[in-house]
Amino acid sequence: METKIAVIGLGYVGLPLARLFATKYPVVGFDINHSRVEELRNGEDSTNEVEPELLKSVLINDAGMLTSKGLLCTTSVEDMKDCNFYVVTVPTPVDRYNRPDLTPLIKASETVGSILKKGDIVVYESTVYPGATEEDCVPILEEKSGLTFNKDFFAGYSPERINPGDKEHTVEKIKKITSGSTKEIGEQIDAIYRSVITGGTFLASSIKVAEAAKVIENSQRDINIAFVNELAKIFNLMGIDTKDVLEAAATKWNFLPFRPGLVGGHCIGVDPYYLAQKAQEYGYNPEIILAGRRMNDGMGEYVANQVIKGMIKRRQCVKDAEVLMLGVTFKENCPDIRNSKVIDVIKSLKDYGVYVTVYDPHASPEETEHEYGVKILNGDINQLYRLNFDAIVLAVAHSEFGKIDLSGMLKENGFVYDVKGYLEKYDVRL
Repeated sequence: METKIAVIGLGYVGLPLARLFATKYPVVGFDINHSRVEELRNGEDSTNEVEPELLKSVLINDAGMLTSKGLLCTTSVEDMKDCNFYVVTVPTPVDRYNRPDLTPLIKASETVGSILKKGDIVVYESTVYPGATEEDCVPILEEKSGLTFNKDFFAGYSPERINPGDKEHTVEKIKKITSGSTKEIGEQIDAIYRSVITGGTFLASSIKVAEAAKVIENSQRDINIAFVNELAKIFNLMGIDTKDVLEAAATKWNFLPFRPGLVGGHCIGVDPYYLAQKAQEYGYNPEIILAGRRMNDGMGEYVANQVIKGMIKRRQCVKDAEVLMLGVTFKENCPDIRNSKVIDVIKSLKDYGVYVTVYDPHASPEETEHEYGVKILNGDINQLYRLNFDAIVLAVAHSEFGKIDLSGMLKENGFVYDVKGYLEKYDVRL
């Protein structure tokens, strides 16, 4: 039987994967966001993950023309009915109390379940805790389809490893973990991914193993960054430059080159909570994982406090001071603002009565205001030279920021606080 693939969720993870599959298979890309689908059908990707020429090279806007290969982007569930290999790539966020929110995953499972047929395979890529695929998603597929798991349909898990904004480590170049609900299905899933992933695949022994492998990848990074964030606080009290210390330590061959900073985004700042909750369900309180989260979640307020201390040392008036925030996305050279910890810095500064001007050439002003109530500038950077600031905070290391003269934007006695250690010339850095 011909493999016909449906990718549910066309965001940072789903679109690059759908585009890649479409070079070899007929692919239906489904998303509930009508404006997102419309832009993709026009060959545009606001996430900047897929270049326009690559997207247009596989696009098919007529379902009747989708035969041997190509990508049809749609909001219609009906367009997926002929598919037999479903890949779910929806977000897995946490709520305001940092509890896992499986709502997008549940709704996607309900959608797939409504059109599931005998012999179909459903693969999940969303980051979850071990057991979520078989314990939370599969029962929904069974209920909605009326089919029996591992008899009428099958499942798998292949964790996403997309690195937003990274043009070097693209989806096809990153080794892919795969798994299946039976040995034979695992091999079948692995073969489909292996047919397009040049970086190779690794077939895990079970779905739970694959789920666990993914969630510890991000938890490990979170803990390591928390460690260097704590070092930065200690060395700041000692009057030692953290970047200088890390560069010296990195001369040892096995030193891990992590840097302090704000830890946001939809992966590293979220996934440890999924593992922590599952551990607590088994009666274990994960001390190191949660300690790392507390450290990293508090860095926004810490940065704001350091900026305020810098003002006081320079005898600047804090109330009504003007601060320029460079960057609001969760990482450099990427338009993604989800779970950005720069927002924590902005809110803390405003609590001190500071006026904050935010500039980010990559972020969407409409999306940022909608999500956080924060207005930003993102046009010609020369507009900033007409303003004068008491302090400038470089929060995100966008490549554009390394090319500008910040001194021309500062008031007398103003200073630059470099969160990322990105600038050659700085006054204070994390």
